[in-house]
Amino acid sequence: MQWEGISEFVYVAENESFTLASKKMAISTAQVSRQISALEKRLNIKLLYRTTRKVSLTEEGRVFYQHCRSVLDGLNAAEQAITHLQSKPQGKIKLTAPVTYGEQQVLPLVNNFMEKYNHINVTAYLSNQQLDLVEGGYDLAIRLGKLNDSSMMARKLGKRTNYVCASPDYLNKYGTPHALSELAKHSCLLGTLDYWHFKESSKEKNIRVTGRLRYNNGFGLVDAALKGLGIVQLPDYYVQNYIENGTLLTLLDNYRVPDEGIWAIYPQNRHLSPKIRLLVDYLAEQLT
Repeated sequence: MQWEGISEFVYVAENESFTLASKKMAISTAQVSRQISALEKRLNIKLLYRTTRKVSLTEEGRVFYQHCRSVLDGLNAAEQAITHLQSKPQGKIKLTAPVTYGEQQVLPLVNNFMEKYNHINVTAYLSNQQLDLVEGGYDLAIRLGKLNDSSMMARKLGKRTNYVCASPDYLNKYGTPHALSELAKHSCLLGTLDYWHFKESSKEKNIRVTGRLRYNNGFGLVDAALKGLGIVQLPDYYVQNYIENGTLLTLLDNYRVPDEGIWAIYPQNRHLSPKIRLLVDYLAEQLT
């Protein structure tokens, strides 16, 4: 409310005309007149002398004009600063991601991103806990799998595949399972859960598995699988290279669950600034 009429007043003062001011502002002369009249009424001060041929400032109007001009100059400078930020992104980004995926995939890409934009500072905190973004002051989080928090905005960056695999040595010794029921006869390398995810007859299901080894670390499980200690189920970023070079073989491919999403999420009520949008776009480009 307190800003209404300021721009109209400055335009009239500088052009000494309601008509010229209205043309430059692309609004009607009547609207300019109404706004300035309301401003004078609100201030209880006469700002302009009006005649049929000329408009001029009162003494109070000259003082008020100087201050208003400074305010508008500041607003213009602020707008230019924001435009500069958009054309040359800079500032701080605070993000979080799961530990292993963050180490292997996210942080190397963030480093590449920072090589391109050397005016951006990044703070990353890797955690397998789903942190509160608003409370923690995070601009961005990378999440894997199904999303539960509907209060966040989300953009899909890519996908991950879960593989069941084992070493050729293990399979030569103990045979290759071809059905889910055959897993009960094998040594399964366990993570934090007692079951593995599969899809059978168009339905997703969890199969309980057992084994003599349990780690809460994917690298340890991969190493155990490579050494022939059992069968493992892990996301592609743990095992893809080993599958490609033949040191691990995939199993039960017909029962593989659909690929899971990799997501960038951010608070719904937070404007996605140019620097955040650039990073999200870059991650999506690289992870697709």
